Amino acid sequence: MAESEAPRVGTESRPPLAELRGIHKSYGGVPVLKGAHLAVGTGEIHGLVGENGAGKSTLVKILAGEVLRDAGEICWLGQFPPLGSRADAERLGITMIHQELNLAPQLTVAENIFLGHEPAGRAPRTIDRRREVWEARRSLERLEFDLDPHTPVRRLSPAQKQLVEIARAVVRATRLVIMDEPTSSLSAKEVEELFRVVRQLQARGTAVIFVTHRMDELALISDRVTVLRDGETVHEGPTPGRDFGELIRAMVGRELKDFYPARARHPGKVVLEVEGLCGCCPRGLNLDDIRFSVRGGEIVGLAGLIGAGRTELVEAVFGASPAERGRIVIEGKEVAIRSPQDAIRNGMALITEDRKRTGLALNLSVAQNITLANLEAMVRNGHLDLGKEEKVARDFIDRLRIRVHSAAQKASRLSGGNQQKVVLAKWLFRHARLFIFDEPTRGIDVGAKSEIYRLMNQLAESGAAILMVSSELPEILGMTDRVLVMRSGRIAKELVTAETTQEEIIRYATLGQ
Repeated sequence: MAESEAPRVGTESRPPLAELRGIHKSYGGVPVLKGAHLAVGTGEIHGLVGENGAGKSTLVKILAGEVLRDAGEICWLGQFPPLGSRADAERLGITMIHQELNLAPQLTVAENIFLGHEPAGRAPRTIDRRREVWEARRSLERLEFDLDPHTPVRRLSPAQKQLVEIARAVVRATRLVIMDEPTSSLSAKEVEELFRVVRQLQARGTAVIFVTHRMDELALISDRVTVLRDGETVHEGPTPGRDFGELIRAMVGRELKDFYPARARHPGKVVLEVEGLCGCCPRGLNLDDIRFSVRGGEIVGLAGLIGAGRTELVEAVFGASPAERGRIVIEGKEVAIRSPQDAIRNGMALITEDRKRTGLALNLSVAQNITLANLEAMVRNGHLDLGKEEKVARDFIDRLRIRVHSAAQKASRLSGGNQQKVVLAKWLFRHARLFIFDEPTRGIDVGAKSEIYRLMNQLAESGAAILMVSSELPEILGMTDRVLVMRSGRIAKELVTAETTQEEIIRYATLGQ
């Protein structure tokens, strides 16, 4: 029997470790949690799911001591300890891996892993840096994470940063690890490695609360699952093996039919041609003789393991990290793409994988973010037409079902899924002809995913060309017409989606030709 199919240990006899009862929390008078409850047993892997805005992150942050509850109680091994800070939680043995990475970019991998828990040096108030690096390297080797403890975190990819966050939590873990969307930036291979680490934690009696939007992950890793909807617990029970209908209905309050909706497939003329793209990228990977095309009305998937060069390729095409050699042809005309401005002028749009760092201006309003890439359309008589900006924003808020209090709300105050919808709205308002989606549904709940898939299909049916990077192979198979499999900076294979399988994609991604 494969490891992922191994029978789970029964959880009924495990003593309760942590119980959250009747938890309430409001922000600015807006209730986020309305009597939510959650219980996890010692050594249990407990899934927590719900749509964006359901209150999942707030609930686990309360348990981690990072957010103060307004009402309710937390029981820990039959006691009611104070949980007013992260330090209180760590004293109980609770650590947390955040959905939005919480690292110090100027520090090294080793310094981040032991931040706040540095090994003491011989002299008073000093740190033993040699021991810190040695222990970090030993921990990384034990976890089988391919990271150099000396590397500054700012030089790492989003996936590598996620591995540092995981390593830091695991090193400190004693009783309970909370993982808030830990696989959102990991490829299938890294997800398998994470699951191996989670099972190691379980084997030594550590409990794990696993927050995710991915139903297939629940079946592979969790014993029990709790569902939140609109701040309330609406379902608790054993994790289903295959049929997730009940969970999805509990999450969204409705059935989701045709999760990957059918699309009229009539590819038109070639919109994008890439010929012989080569160059060394900022992260040190070489792109080697990249050649492919995307037609109007077509969705082409870009698959591969983390580090294969997918993000580097789309950044090169978009001019964020221009290639050293090669040709980019748009609608039959060779163009020079040396900057994102060049790409935008030529009808490109890039939805980046890191929405907070490169997709949004977090301190600006939702309306300002939506119109940011097309400000010239907002100008009247030399001034911004704020009334038009408000109208445009409201139209996209309604169209994409973005959950906001108003168009004036700051983008930083939205949930991850709603932030991603704002990024999409920005490029839709730009009226681009070629859309590059880099992990378009990363950190987005199942209901919002379905909406975004329908939107992508509508774009393709209207004649837009779409290049989509995704680490979720079901998403690749469900949405695309063709698949380009990358490995080590090269396109290892081009496959027709209808004629391939997950196994074949993984084979080319790991072994190449």
